[in-house]
Amino acid sequence: MTLLTVWPDDRPGEIALRTEDPAVITGELGRLGVRFERWDLVPDLPREVTPEQVLAAYEEPIGKVSAAEGYTFVDAVRMTPSDEPGWAADAAEARQKFLAEHTHDDDEDRFFARGSGVFYLHVGGKVYAVLCEAGDLLSVPANTTHWFDMGTRPDYVSIRFFHDDGGWVGNFTGATLAGDFPDFDTLTAGRY
Repeated sequence: MTLLTVWPDDRPGEIALRTEDPAVITGELGRLGVRFERWDLVPDLPREVTPEQVLAAYEEPIGKVSAAEGYTFVDAVRMTPSDEPGWAADAAEARQKFLAEHTHDDDEDRFFARGSGVFYLHVGGKVYAVLCEAGDLLSVPANTTHWFDMGTRPDYVSIRFFHDDGGWVGNFTGATLAGDFPDFDTLTAGRY
């Protein structure tokens, strides 16, 4: 289940709100201009699903979002734990890239077809951690300061939406705030 945790940005030990109530989550995020939706999951996606299979499985809702929001490029990414040599190092490198606070010139829309990840939004003196799980679509508006944590053993499949073919481009703020708040592994401890 989706989890929203909110802290004052200068007091990471003081939880202002913690909820799994979809209506509360939608309302809180809506006040920030963040769209949050739940989609029905396509059952039985293969563990080693290809991007093409993911995009085909979700063709109808992808089409609706793309038409409504004007997206021209959509892709799918998968991180699946492996015992293959080098996987842990590659996963750690991928994780590190997104842990630094940044913005985008474009909206950041992500749908989780499998697994989970945490988007941390730094808005109005607060940090909003949205633990997204399978079925969640989150749309972070352009120029919203945020970071993303996929955990130390990433396991997710997500669909990403873009307004141009350039894909993911981050504008890093240089702030170190992200290190002050509970990470993915801490937030999910005991939930699975």
